[in-house]
Amino acid sequence: MDAETNRALVLMVFDRAFNHGDTSVFDEHVPASGTDHQENPGTEMRPHLKEIVTMLRTAFPDLHFEIHDALAEGEIVAVHSTMTGTHLGPFMGVPPTGRPIKVRHMHFLRWQNGQNTDLWHLWDVPGLMRQLNGPQPAVISTYDA
Repeated sequence: MDAETNRALVLMVFDRAFNHGDTSVFDEHVPASGTDHQENPGTEMRPHLKEIVTMLRTAFPDLHFEIHDALAEGEIVAVHSTMTGTHLGPFMGVPPTGRPIKVRHMHFLRWQNGQNTDLWHLWDVPGLMRQLNGPQPAVISTYDA
């Protein structure tokens, strides 16, 4: 598949899974042998992604990922996004606060034959936890989209 097709697949998967909670998209586009490189070896990527989406959408029912940039070259798609939502369910030991959150993410995804075979992902977890645990900051991020 060409780079633009891979880019379109990433945008579709983000929208269906994270923005609408449709985790069946992972059954269609993540092979059983997929690797999430941020997880322990042997972690099955497909069920792990379903758990992550469920966890996030439970904690932040209005979860939304805004994609700022999605750049594709060959099999790799790089995505810069911002996750927003309202903390209405438990998250990582923090009871619901009702606070809005705004968290930057970077994803790098390898696509082969319409399948997301590899995932590398970075997100500002310390910044998220500050938003949930401390006084609500006037500025959530030091940079804008």
